[in-house]
Amino acid sequence: MPLEINLTGRRALVTGVSSGIGAAIAAALAQAGCDVAGCGSRPAEDAGARDFISSVKSHGRAAHYLSVDLATADGPAQFVDFAAQKLGDIDIVVSNAGRNIFKGAEKCTEADWAECMNLDLASHWRLARAAKPHLEQARPGVIIVISSNHAWGTIPGCFPYNVAKAGLLGLVQSLAIEWGNRIRCVGIAPGFIDTAGNDTWFNSFPDPAAERARTEKLHPVGRLGSVDEIGALCAFLASTHAGFISGTTLLVDGGRSALMQDS
Repeated sequence: MPLEINLTGRRALVTGVSSGIGAAIAAALAQAGCDVAGCGSRPAEDAGARDFISSVKSHGRAAHYLSVDLATADGPAQFVDFAAQKLGDIDIVVSNAGRNIFKGAEKCTEADWAECMNLDLASHWRLARAAKPHLEQARPGVIIVISSNHAWGTIPGCFPYNVAKAGLLGLVQSLAIEWGNRIRCVGIAPGFIDTAGNDTWFNSFPDPAAERARTEKLHPVGRLGSVDEIGALCAFLASTHAGFISGTTLLVDGGRSALMQDS
């Protein structure tokens, strides 16, 4: 029989849905049958928020959006309450929100550190903690935490972002161990994923096309990853097909980490 990801009737909460990976995750879950509540820092009138609503509804599913600051102590709980009210309850949490806060260990200020740790690390814990009572009723509830390949290996100047992402490895392990009888927790660590923000990065070089080609060649698969691939993986991990996967973070980097050194 063909493998089918069927999440019909499931209710998903996804953070950071107004662009990039979060938008693709929401679309993939909706295509698999989920109603989706999403959030972002952008107002509901923003194009990204409207695109999220339109994308989910195009698959015949309900969509709800909240503008909220997840870096605050009570922001994640506000979103959980909103999602549970709009959806009726929550079965799946995808904690995706984050920001590239690259300062370097010497230039990083106390304010930089606090901003990064609150959004890129603590918000994931706060979101999971607030959603736990709802997920315990889901049987099974699922938490998917979006980390980064920077959790394992990084480059100069990416501190404290890489520190926060390394912390998410431990968060996934702890949640899986402590809540595992009712809730699965899995991490996804994307590598170089081709998002709109990449154009800004490549355009900072004298020859953007050459830099993109050089970057692609660094990956054994010969290309960058796509947001749709991350979205599809989320849908699979949220399904019963992944019922024995918990407490681990899957590295999705096109084989980049397998290289001992660049040629």
